[in-house]
Amino acid sequence: MSHPISEQTAAEVDAVEPDQAEQAPAITIRGLRKEFGSVVAVDGVDLDIANGEFFSMLGPSGSGKTTVLRMVAGFETPTAGTVALGGTDVTRQPPFARDVNTVFQDYALFPHMTVAQNVEYGLRVKRVPRAERRKRAAEALDRVQLGQYGGRRPGQLSGGQRQRVALARALVNRPRVLLLDEPLGALDLKLRREMQVELKQLQRDLGITFLFVTHDQEEALTMSDRIAVFNNGRIEQVATPRDLYELPATPFVAGFVGTSNVLDGEAATALLGEPGIFSVRPEKIQLHLDDPHASGSASPHAVTAAGVVREVVYLGSATQSIVDLDLGGSLIVLRQNQLSPDEGDVAGRGARVHLSWSREHTVSVAPEPVPTTAD
Repeated sequence: MSHPISEQTAAEVDAVEPDQAEQAPAITIRGLRKEFGSVVAVDGVDLDIANGEFFSMLGPSGSGKTTVLRMVAGFETPTAGTVALGGTDVTRQPPFARDVNTVFQDYALFPHMTVAQNVEYGLRVKRVPRAERRKRAAEALDRVQLGQYGGRRPGQLSGGQRQRVALARALVNRPRVLLLDEPLGALDLKLRREMQVELKQLQRDLGITFLFVTHDQEEALTMSDRIAVFNNGRIEQVATPRDLYELPATPFVAGFVGTSNVLDGEAATALLGEPGIFSVRPEKIQLHLDDPHASGSASPHAVTAAGVVREVVYLGSATQSIVDLDLGGSLIVLRQNQLSPDEGDVAGRGARVHLSWSREHTVSVAPEPVPTTAD
């Protein structure tokens, strides 16, 4: 059932008590839907994001996560549903009236302005006195460790430094919520990983709510308190990084968040003794040259399967093996490279191997049955 767009008046907005705003979630989304012509980009999203939470929306391109962020920012108007900030319905408020700021992937810095002028810009638009805005801009630059770069132009900075300037420009307005639309996407891998740690530390220091959009699983797992996984305009699962990885709720989540093996059909029934769709992570599987049951090394609660190694991929810190099972299908096995290089990998392509893993590491990811309704 769709939720009509709120017609809350300005008087009602002003009536929200300060303590009520503190107790309410930073962001409340109910029945959010967005249509672009015949295309449904967001289809019935409900979310509560707590004050001070680092919350990520994760999903592939076209899954609806960025559209949700744009509706929270006020850049898009929902077809149906509501958005509230701190308990106040802002669904029909323009972007400038919302207590949020947005950091985009391209940073959108003014090349003709200095770093300090870029950071001050939002305060200047709000007609904050010059002395006050310069003080706040300097504080914001110090917070992102760029206090000595205020006189430079954006073109004189590295990608990581420009990203920090964009953050400072957003933070100088002291927003209740900071929206980040894939802000690390333009950085190289090494710098992106460094910035993930810095961004999470900054969020902890500031204590404000971050709503982060990304298609990168590692980013989401590294930084988030909780993650919502989007697929085709809907949320498949909301969970902590650990629960999302260890206990995926659907086959899509199991396959999208990290690498996962999905067992179904006859192979699942033969190995696990029951029909269904199950997931087991590659690092949970042990690879043996000998049958662990024959040697007595297998736990009585272990799941075992035999097969032949189809491919071996060296990943530096680990080796990935793809094993075609005798029962049909294949499993990916990930093993840490703990042996010395000259010992090599005895389970090469074509090797006959046995796999085993603890039954408790097998997670059911069968989708919930869709309830039927009477005509």
